[in-house]
Amino acid sequence: MSLRIALSKGRIFDDTMPLLAAADIHPAESPETSRKLILPSTCGKVEFLIVRASDVATYVQHGGADLGVVGKDVLLEHGGEGLIEPLDLGIAACKLMVCGPANLDLSNTKRLRIATKYTACARSHFAASARQVEIIKLYGSMELAPLTGLADAIVDVVDTGNTLRANGLEALEHVADSTARLVVNRVSMKISHELIAPIVERLRAAVEER
Repeated sequence: MSLRIALSKGRIFDDTMPLLAAADIHPAESPETSRKLILPSTCGKVEFLIVRASDVATYVQHGGADLGVVGKDVLLEHGGEGLIEPLDLGIAACKLMVCGPANLDLSNTKRLRIATKYTACARSHFAASARQVEIIKLYGSMELAPLTGLADAIVDVVDTGNTLRANGLEALEHVADSTARLVVNRVSMKISHELIAPIVERLRAAVEER
């Protein structure tokens, strides 16, 4: 019996590899050079499922993968149904922020238009302070929305802030902090506990030693 771990290419994959190596789990092929979407591991007991970052939680929730590594921002938007979140890996740190022109008054009673792919997070954030907003769901380059007049502001992940500054925007209001989390399918944890529990503990030890 093998386990399947859902990962996304890029920063999370690269930052997760040293932690998995500490648990003696290594991909047999690189996702950057392989055309396969399911990669074997060198130990033969684990497979890597390569999916979009926004799909990791969904694959784990519905059993397409037993475990996954996903940003807390994605989990907040997903809702976490059907998932166990045993470990904060402390990698891929970023912030979910309300961003817009520096002179934008977010306390304005005007109904602001907010462009984002994090529609649930944005709606919850503004509702918590009784502010009514119009949510416009977008994917891709969010910074274009205020620049073209499509929206007054955006809710998006901010890392360095360089793209915001290059487009004349600023981070205006904090929504949530995000780091990558290990998530486990609830059913898999019961059925494959003897396989999953040691991996979780080795990862926990690797995180503590970083």
